[in-house]
Amino acid sequence: MTPDSQNGALGYAASHPSPPVTVLMAVHRGAPHLQDQLDSLAGQQHPNWRLVASIDGADDGCAEILDRHPARDRIRRITGPGKGSAANFLHLMRQVEPGAYWAFSDQDDVWLPHKLARAIAELETVSWNRPAMYHSRSLVTDQALENRRISPARPKPPSFANAVVQNIAGGNTIVLNPAATRLAQSAARHVGEVPVHDWWLYQLITGAGGIVLHDDAPGLLYRQHGANLIGANDGMRARARRLNMVLDGTYRRWMETNLKAMAACAPHFTPENRRLLRRLGSARRQPLAVRMKMLRELGIHRQTQFASSLMWLSVVLGRF
Repeated sequence: MTPDSQNGALGYAASHPSPPVTVLMAVHRGAPHLQDQLDSLAGQQHPNWRLVASIDGADDGCAEILDRHPARDRIRRITGPGKGSAANFLHLMRQVEPGAYWAFSDQDDVWLPHKLARAIAELETVSWNRPAMYHSRSLVTDQALENRRISPARPKPPSFANAVVQNIAGGNTIVLNPAATRLAQSAARHVGEVPVHDWWLYQLITGAGGIVLHDDAPGLLYRQHGANLIGANDGMRARARRLNMVLDGTYRRWMETNLKAMAACAPHFTPENRRLLRRLGSARRQPLAVRMKMLRELGIHRQTQFASSLMWLSVVLGRF
């Protein structure tokens, strides 16, 4: 491939010091903190960005905040589908032109100045035609951005065998390279419901044989408050919440939804990962002893001992 044709496939000149980034932000009643997030985006060391914000449901003033921001010339507003956060992010992926880098943004965080620059530098080490996803740790904070603590480490390498049973990528930290944006848009057109968009992206990229780059350095302040959809995955309260999700059947429902979404994406997957997906679906229908044996043979796993124990508990209880 010539340099010119490679640049055309990428959607920008690969040697450009500041490749374009489109930020995808799902907005829902985010007025209290949206200004802070927009200001942190405007303060990025990587200057070549634009924002597409999808406002879902009744507007509490977010449109006005977006329209009056000093960076408003870089901001485009669209209307969300009114079906919740995951559906809103899928809507964004279907609407935004692929070919540039994509960065996913919540409405209430504060990005550290290096966030985009560091992500792009990591992703540009990957071959231009291989899908790649970057994600990082965060500094978890309270509503006032105080009492900061770093989010949990990810001790095991990312893989599809991990992705089918656990999400390790915080959506507010994810950045996709141009090849991954094309994959995500193509797959999003055939997917219905997903529990959360970041877990689906982790499954999609690993299932297709792409690369997931984990950065131990935090890239943002992750604000915790009563309106968080899921919240930080650390501490005893988070462990109790996840145990309850197993016991009340939430985790099983998420598995069912994820399996349907992955089946819709299977044409993009490698043969090995399509086989793993088929075997996983078959194992869930088997008697307990056979189910346990098949799942162990597949090598599915979670990142920590506690998370693994919860997974096997769900298997034993028939809530997997």
